[in-house]
This record gives sequence, structure tokens and C-alpha cells, in this order.
Amino acid sequence: MSAAALALACCGAALLATLVLAARCTPHAWWRRPNARALAVLVLGTGVIGAALWYWLAPLRQPAQVALLASRQVAGADMPRAGRSYVVADALNLRAERGIGARRVLVLPAGSVVRATGKRDGDWWQVTAQADGQRFEGWASSLWLRRADERSP
Repeated sequence: MSAAALALACCGAALLATLVLAARCTPHAWWRRPNARALAVLVLGTGVIGAALWYWLAPLRQPAQVALLASRQVAGADMPRAGRSYVVADALNLRAERGIGARRVLVLPAGSVVRATGKRDGDWWQVTAQADGQRFEGWASSLWLRRADERSP
């Protein structure tokens, strides 16, 4: 049974159960003419019972399925690969260590090309860059890097 069909079945069963319980557990005078109290009983009862049925009947995700979903999300993320080129999106501080408090080695202008070494610590990637005929190695925030083969919007 699909999730949509199961949700519809839970709502139908919940409405039926609410009507039966309301007929048994509330004064008959409440149901002689439509009023806000009767509507609240129907809406709240259907919602609570439907949610309980859904929680009880919905298929649980197995730990293997959860791990598979997590690995797919991580695989889709752009992780630094050694030798892959990246373009600097805006002026970028190349730092001696990870973090904004580390000593600045060089400021790379927008459009500069850097290569990832493959090392990373959170959003900080170790990269190499060429400037003034010299090779510099340092850490840069990956938030300012775009893949060289990535198209601009």
C-alpha cells in the first residue's frame, strides 16, 4: 500500500472512530444542529486519532535505509578532491591554518584558480595557488570556491 493510500485510510478510519466516540461520549444535544463545539470535536478527534494510526501503521525506516540515504547525500556534496581545480568567487584570504584568526598568507582576487590538496576540516579546505610566479599552499573557506567546471547562474 502506498503512503498516500495509507494516509487516506488512516484519515477515514479516524473520522469514523471520532464519530462513534462522539456519539457515545458527548451529550446528544451537541449534535442536534451544527455548532463550533461539534466541529472542534470532529476536527481534533480526527486529527489525533489519525496521527496515532499513522504513527502505528506507517512503515519504519530500517537503520540500513537511513545509512543509505545519508551516504547518498554525502556523495552528492562537493568534497575537495586532490588535484581538482576551483575558481575563487570573491576576494579570498589564503591562511596558514584553519580558521579566520589564522595568519593570512595571501589574498587571491576573484577569478583566481586554486587546486585542492584533498585535506579538509569542516568548511576549510587546504589548497594550492600560483601568484607572482610562486606556489602558495594554505587553507581557504570552501564557501568562496566554485568548481572550475561549474557554470555560473
